[in-house]
Amino acid sequence: MDPKGNWAQDVLRCHLCETPVPPMYCDICHIHLCKACVGEHLSDESTEHKVVPFKKRGSTTKCQIHSSKICELFCKQCDIPICVKCASSKEHKGHEFIDMVETLENQKEILLRHLQELEKSIYPKYQEIASIIPVMKADLNENSKKLTKAIDKHGEDLHREIDTIIKKLKLDLDEMDSNYLTVLNKQENEVTRNISEIKQSIADLKKLLNSNDVSLISAYKSRNDEFRRLPPKLTATLPKFTPEKINKEQLHEQFGSLSALSIKTDKHGYTTDSPAAESSPPNRQFINEPRVITDINTEFGRGLRHVSCHIDDEIWTCGDDKMMRLYNLQGKLVKSVQTKSGSNPRDIAVTRSGDLVYTDDRDRTVHIIKNTQIQTGIRLRGWRPLGVCSTSSGDLLVVVIGDNNKQTKVVRYIGSMEKQSIQCNDKGQPLYSTSTPKYICENRNLDICVSDYDAHSVVVVNQAGKLRFTYTGKSSSTTLKYPCGITTDSQSRILIADSIKHIIHILDQDGQFLRYIDNCQLHTPWGLCVDSRDNFFVAELYTGKVKKIQYYK
Repeated sequence: MDPKGNWAQDVLRCHLCETPVPPMYCDICHIHLCKACVGEHLSDESTEHKVVPFKKRGSTTKCQIHSSKICELFCKQCDIPICVKCASSKEHKGHEFIDMVETLENQKEILLRHLQELEKSIYPKYQEIASIIPVMKADLNENSKKLTKAIDKHGEDLHREIDTIIKKLKLDLDEMDSNYLTVLNKQENEVTRNISEIKQSIADLKKLLNSNDVSLISAYKSRNDEFRRLPPKLTATLPKFTPEKINKEQLHEQFGSLSALSIKTDKHGYTTDSPAAESSPPNRQFINEPRVITDINTEFGRGLRHVSCHIDDEIWTCGDDKMMRLYNLQGKLVKSVQTKSGSNPRDIAVTRSGDLVYTDDRDRTVHIIKNTQIQTGIRLRGWRPLGVCSTSSGDLLVVVIGDNNKQTKVVRYIGSMEKQSIQCNDKGQPLYSTSTPKYICENRNLDICVSDYDAHSVVVVNQAGKLRFTYTGKSSSTTLKYPCGITTDSQSRILIADSIKHIIHILDQDGQFLRYIDNCQLHTPWGLCVDSRDNFFVAELYTGKVKKIQYYK
């Protein structure tokens, strides 16, 4: 068989004139064309055509509703490709459209950034962590051997009188070794699993980058945020054996003891290199006139106070009754859950795993709802929970007020354990007033932001609890009246609902005023949250409506 002959047969040729290596392609008819034959092919009016350069083949999508039409536009509100006929329909009235080619290029830029972050930053760090764990295991093993030898040597001098003590100490050591090894094995398994999933994400992203299938690319959901949260760094103070002089009258004291195993979990011990171009979202520009994209009527009527994004097309809501309700963006009630105590929830938040958290100041608890099952996560004594938010690391931040109404503080919880308490500034003065309500959120830079209703202010501290700034308004003449809902977006900008003035304040992460949103016919805005595309939802107290508002280009 002649290899050259086979190669010649495999050369792409123009469908009409057999010219080799034609540079054009009809995405509708799926045929190759040379430039000279493009005109002849387009002259066939029996069907629609879309001739593109060969490298851009596959970028044309047929409309799912109008099968004879080509999708030339992308609806930003519906997040789908559409044809010109769809664009003029009532389903897309008032929506914003962009060119399909622009959409494809924008999505590929995002895919490329995510791929670069995985390959250059996240994946190497996981490899580094994986390489450290075997070394820590070896240190554990070496230390254990050393201690066992020391215990045996000391035990031989004391013979039978101390056999029981030796046995007890060895059991203690084995138990601590087992506990530490269990922790190490658990982290090793998690790291190994994440490495495997990162490899798969890299492969999937590379596949998407080589594809021109808009549907597949538009359906892409990034897991980079999940992978950026590196596992906690383990540091352990390994047990030590301290021998004593032999004294039969005081054998238990003189034989020696093992120091306790100390395992420290430092969530911020490992960090990734995060060049701004790779991990920080591009600087987004405000649109001149923010606009309402979606208007959702809820069953609350008067008394809708809180809104929290579940996924981009579903929102949790609650207010002045005992029910928490999940709606889709068409206003359909997806499900509802009643509070365990039968009282109104004080605040709600959605965790990174998608579970709903709510505070109940009546029974002094923070509850977690998995599906529709209520589990008590935190039970307080002497304090009542107010505002709550879920952090990027999976902790909960809760604003609590004392039963005597004389103290207020912010508490960070890991599970049900208190990890941090924030109450006073460096001078020992209270950061927060003792009135209610108060709402809380975490910014991308890990700052903690609290809206203090009766203090007419927003208090922002850093991750360590040190005061960064207090915002009371743009100026002395344009003060913050009664701040309620508070949230942050991908640009680390802080959004604050001023209920009495019917406006939204937007600040940068350093507390500098940027702009108001006062043109969307807001009526007593109360609750706020932001979705993954930086649209924000606002719950109106007295209308019972939730409005989805676009404020970035």
